[in-house]
Amino acid sequence: MTVHGVEVKQVLTSQPLLTPQPEKLGDSHGQRSIYHLIRPPATVSNMALRVLVGCKRVIDYAVKVRVKPDKTGVVTDGVKHSMNPFDEIAIEEAVRLKEKKVASEVVAISCGPKQCQETLRTALAMGADRAIHVEVPEPESHTLEPLGVAKIFSKLAKDEDVGLIIVGKQAIDDDCNQTGQLTAALLDWPQATFASEITVDGDSMKVIREVDGGLETIKVNMPAVVSADLRLNEPRYATLPNIMKAKKKKIDVKTPADLGVDISPRTETLSVEDPPVRQAGSKVEDVSELVEKLKSHGFV
Repeated sequence: MTVHGVEVKQVLTSQPLLTPQPEKLGDSHGQRSIYHLIRPPATVSNMALRVLVGCKRVIDYAVKVRVKPDKTGVVTDGVKHSMNPFDEIAIEEAVRLKEKKVASEVVAISCGPKQCQETLRTALAMGADRAIHVEVPEPESHTLEPLGVAKIFSKLAKDEDVGLIIVGKQAIDDDCNQTGQLTAALLDWPQATFASEITVDGDSMKVIREVDGGLETIKVNMPAVVSADLRLNEPRYATLPNIMKAKKKKIDVKTPADLGVDISPRTETLSVEDPPVRQAGSKVEDVSELVEKLKSHGFV
């Protein structure tokens, strides 16, 4: 039977009640009617939950970025690259969900030139089960926009029968903070951005997210898209044995054409420039001299 939209299963037993039940009725011919509340069928089964995680290759955060002389972009040749730090957090969270038996498989995805496979091997060494490289060669990779990446993610999510997508809230190179939101829109899935804590409960998920006023707790149904904030977790270091194993794992290589995805850019970069150099200050002897200098510069 159904009570207030919840399926209820009736079980007849002649055994004494050993534990309190949600609801019990009177005896009928020596038998007691015990009612157990049964959850409605879940949209996503935890035992088969496949998690898709985005991994972007970016210039290492410790490297000083240099602008090209022609101001068309930044220098990338001969520069150390690594996984976007927020994506490391996303991989760590997905692996933890698998360790808790919540997820069954973690699939890492990276879009860009062939060197992105190094980033994917880092994800495999951290605990991802599989890796997919959507190859976008240079110079096309320099104009790959969040919308193009979101199209790729949404197509792979359908092909891989994914129940959860986790991405970093933003990349440290362009700071767009758009990929997760666009992916959720294309899939028509709920989204939880800036997540600092994730708890999966059946076919839904409770997410604590960072907002300007503090913390906000929301509940979303799955499948869903989550973007990881800095305080979600602390990523693990890949061990040497896992690094060696990751080098031997096969990476599935695809192209946007294989997926039937159009990644043509919709914006054009006019110029990239260094921030203006801050001018040196000067010391003054007293307040009157300070006022005179401010007047001479037109500040007062």
